[in-house]
Amino acid sequence: MSDTPTAQPATPAVAANDTIVRFGFPATLVADYAHWQVLLRPAQPTLGSLILAAKSDAIAFSALPTDAFAELARVSADIESVLRRLVAYEKLNYLMLMMVDPHVHFHVIPRYSGSRTACGLTITDSGWPKTPDLGAAINLDTTQVETLSQWLTAQWPTA
Repeated sequence: MSDTPTAQPATPAVAANDTIVRFGFPATLVADYAHWQVLLRPAQPTLGSLILAAKSDAIAFSALPTDAFAELARVSADIESVLRRLVAYEKLNYLMLMMVDPHVHFHVIPRYSGSRTACGLTITDSGWPKTPDLGAAINLDTTQVETLSQWLTAQWPTA
């Protein structure tokens, strides 16, 4: 049996911190790990944009527990595998902004030239090839959040 952490089905009972709630938990939850949650970003600057949020109350990256750093390798590999397959990104940006939402989290933005389509939604990367244009993000409605969250969750590795 492997000691490698695995994602659990996206059904934890409570959010770990206020930042996770602010990004639409529980509706946006895609994957749940021991130290991290992967959420669909409710405002999509590019198709498949995610939030990678630490469950800790830490407000500084260096304050995360050591085990969270170890698990981050697995979580980021899962993110990259799923988004590569579903979105065919050309680059992947991990942005740690933490200006409004204080708990440790990354905005994970798949980058590509042109547009991508899934679940009846087409999104152009309007910032390509420069920095992501977060201001041009498409704000998802409740149905789009549910559909895209399920689309991502269905492809998430569990072992």
